[in-house]
Amino acid sequence: MKRDYLASVRSGEELSVAEQVSLVARLSTPAILAQLSSIVMQYIDAAMVGSLGAPAAASIGLVASSTWLFGGVSYAATAGYTVMAAQQIGAGNEKEARNLMKEAFLFGTALAVLIGLFGAAISGALPRWLGAEEALRRDAGSYFLVFALFLPVVRLNGIAAAMLQSSGNMRTPGALHVLMCALDVVFNALLIYPARHWRGVFIPGAGLGVTGAALGTALAETVTTGLMLFALLARSPAMRLRRGERLRFSLAHLRQNVRIAVPVAAQEMVLSGAQVVSTGIVAPLGTVAIAANSFAVTAESLCYMPGYGIGSAASVIIGQSTGAGRRELTRRLGWIVTLLGMAVMGAGGLVMYFAAPYVIGALSPDKAVVALGTAVLRLEVFAEPFYAANIVAEGVFRGAGDTLVPSLLDFGSMWLVRLPMAAVLSRSMGLRGVWIAMCVELCVRGGLFLLRLAGKKWQKDAVAVG
Repeated sequence: MKRDYLASVRSGEELSVAEQVSLVARLSTPAILAQLSSIVMQYIDAAMVGSLGAPAAASIGLVASSTWLFGGVSYAATAGYTVMAAQQIGAGNEKEARNLMKEAFLFGTALAVLIGLFGAAISGALPRWLGAEEALRRDAGSYFLVFALFLPVVRLNGIAAAMLQSSGNMRTPGALHVLMCALDVVFNALLIYPARHWRGVFIPGAGLGVTGAALGTALAETVTTGLMLFALLARSPAMRLRRGERLRFSLAHLRQNVRIAVPVAAQEMVLSGAQVVSTGIVAPLGTVAIAANSFAVTAESLCYMPGYGIGSAASVIIGQSTGAGRRELTRRLGWIVTLLGMAVMGAGGLVMYFAAPYVIGALSPDKAVVALGTAVLRLEVFAEPFYAANIVAEGVFRGAGDTLVPSLLDFGSMWLVRLPMAAVLSRSMGLRGVWIAMCVELCVRGGLFLLRLAGKKWQKDAVAVG
């Protein structure tokens, strides 16, 4: 039988360098696959909607940054509970971890409902605020409305997946995200296109276009959420519900969650808010630029989402090793997982440089969109290793409970480097200028996070979990 390296970390056993690398690889691999499946789902959505024409694709691209903002803030609300649960499992306190899980569901779902209702209320006006052309506003508003209404379901899914990962189970969330990708294909095919005949076979369809893409994704999320909750609450050895264990709401836990979550929420608002501003810079450049930007962002995600998978594994590894009191091991594991992320994303960027025209071409039949999307995507792939340093080191810091300084680094980099440079360069270079600014800023940010990781302050600044 394979050795349980996380159990060895919790029990205080020594791990060789090879075993530490194996631990990182074992937890990262299913997390990477989960993130890649989500990217495939985005590609499917983009390709299906792209077949309807550039305006349909542009309408989704227009509100994409707003969906990241709302989703990111709702995610941040329970980030502290996830960190605390991982640390409590690392310390051997599974009962306390289960109580933290219940608190996360209560607090996170309530806040997601409020955020979703607010999003629904502004969905009609949002495209106009972002500077969209009149032809794009109806579809963009409809897409965002569906997203907002299903936000509580998405949050339930996220909490359940995060708690499974906190216990060391990375495989179940990964497998269910692959299933969600398959369901998205089915629901999209039924909802985006009208009823039709294909080779003599009748295929039903609702013909909802852009709105159908949003509904298809939402329904796939809903089915997956039910399965994720079952896996967590009924099947997880560490986290499943036990008779007699009632929710004990703790103000101390809430305060600790707030101390961790507020910087994370601020960080999500800074990053996503900057993306909204960036969308405002791109929108006046025209429909082709908006569509090319949207498809290039989708294509680039194939490079960086594996980094987010490794980052989520990093949070679990560092959270449990911190909870077990393994300070030096925590530092070594932090470097191993960060270097792994840089290698994976660097290789992905190299492949994407050559594959860019084919990837963009698979997403859009519009030659002008493909040409511009390929050009800007090739500019950015050189920053992928530094982007990985940012993403994965952030997961390391979050697992330790250190969230304030990373959020400040994100703020300074995005708002003092990327946005001013993008605003200036877009005037003379169009969309290419916006992506040059992105490339420069990601390199700056990655360098700052590597300097933070090299010091010892991130362990001293961590929020101690009682």
